[in-house]
Amino acid sequence: MPRMLETSARLLQLLSLLQAQRHWTGGELAERLGVGPRTVRRDVDRLRRLGYPIDAAPGVAGGYALAAGSALPPLLLDEEEAVAVAVGLRTATRVGVSGIEETSVRALAKLEAVLPSALRRRVGALGFATLPYPDPSPGLPAADPETLATIAAACRDHEGLRFGYLAHDGTNTRRIVQPHRLVHTGRRWYLVAWDLGRDDWRTFRVDRIAARVALDRRFLPHKPPAEDLAAYVARGVSSARDRHQARVLLHAPVEQVRARGPHQFGTLEADGADRCVMSTGADWLGGLAVYIANIGVDFEVLEPPELIETVRELGERFTRATRP
Repeated sequence: MPRMLETSARLLQLLSLLQAQRHWTGGELAERLGVGPRTVRRDVDRLRRLGYPIDAAPGVAGGYALAAGSALPPLLLDEEEAVAVAVGLRTATRVGVSGIEETSVRALAKLEAVLPSALRRRVGALGFATLPYPDPSPGLPAADPETLATIAAACRDHEGLRFGYLAHDGTNTRRIVQPHRLVHTGRRWYLVAWDLGRDDWRTFRVDRIAARVALDRRFLPHKPPAEDLAAYVARGVSSARDRHQARVLLHAPVEQVRARGPHQFGTLEADGADRCVMSTGADWLGGLAVYIANIGVDFEVLEPPELIETVRELGERFTRATRP
């Protein structure tokens, strides 16, 4: 490859790295690019002359970061990334984010305008063939997009957050937290974070977080409260929302059961090689009993007694319904 083309390709790779992660040390960039630290410094200077705002800090903890500029720099996307972004924008109307629909349409129009014709046809075909499913929960509170973006960046960069929070009982509180992950249940967004005031893990509904979120000091991450954070959030949401909490012993391996039901409905824990325990909740015991039976494996209700009685009554009713 001619030297000029090699330098240009390396500059594009460097810009892509700076866009993919907020902060890089000079050594990390040199290793990823296969060059020395001096070459990295020269390439950073070249990008600056092209108008890209890149901050640099000296010392052991120093490095490089793509700063916020007056305009968004061109994004470097390969074909699969471009299609993924376009698909995400087309489905953004159903992610529970306030005002995202119009913004997504504008962003999608800009992206499709610069896509190669073959990719534009692929994205257009997907949009033509796909119909949105009606929202089962119209009027559900939506998360603020700026708040979501701030929280996501803080999770990535291990930066603390200060915010006002409307608790479940309607009281306003001030929280200082160390954010870990955002979880989207399909209906709402939740933040899993270490609450410094409670000295424990807490789950926060993002639509209840005040829009004005302030950054706090950087921190060393705690060990997560669970390996499966989606299940952890589902369990917490169910305990706060559902009137009846239940535990059911299912006579099937945990992986078999997991493949048959959505994780939002409950959490699963293996009980040996051939059984597992499902913890779940509901406001309607009859619907819960039918759902459990429809998993398609034998089961035993461990608790509550009300669910045991409901299952017995439904079994007798179903038996009578099938008699000649």
